[in-house]
Amino acid sequence: MCGGRGTRLDTDVEKPLYEIAGEPMIDAVIGALTESRVDNTVVAVSPHTPETARHLDSFPQIETPGEGYVADLGDALAHLSEPVLTVAADLPLLTGEVLDAVLAAYDGDSLTVCVPAALKSQLGVSADLTFDHEGQPVAPTGVNIVASSTSETMFLSADPRLAVNVNRPTDAQIAEVWR
Repeated sequence: MCGGRGTRLDTDVEKPLYEIAGEPMIDAVIGALTESRVDNTVVAVSPHTPETARHLDSFPQIETPGEGYVADLGDALAHLSEPVLTVAADLPLLTGEVLDAVLAAYDGDSLTVCVPAALKSQLGVSADLTFDHEGQPVAPTGVNIVASSTSETMFLSADPRLAVNVNRPTDAQIAEVWR
């Protein structure tokens, strides 16, 4: 998923192309996908990310309307066969090992990958959305598995590589330290 405007990041560079430690975030995500046991990568771009689309021209692409993550995800999923591993472009610390752990947790139901909100707080990164899971505040990571099953499970991880979504300049500074 690499079609967002990145307005909170406050940069002139398209968000997926924003560099952490000298590498565009989307390249780090593509590297993690390549290192993992994922067989096929399709990128979802939007009218907001034409440079990203050019940068990723060697990959199959789905152009979404650019109306927000949830709407764009729904549009992208309409073109794919489930199950689908979805990964946001703003996870520059992601690795193949982390993605393989998510894939190993998949049991046929849709899988939401979250981290404890306390971990995001400890790291000093933003948490725009949190919700309660078994009495603990958690935050979605931007990694999910969408399946046609009507059931949904959660994979809760304390791995900092899933906790650092770069949405704001302070998140980028923290990602730089970890890279």
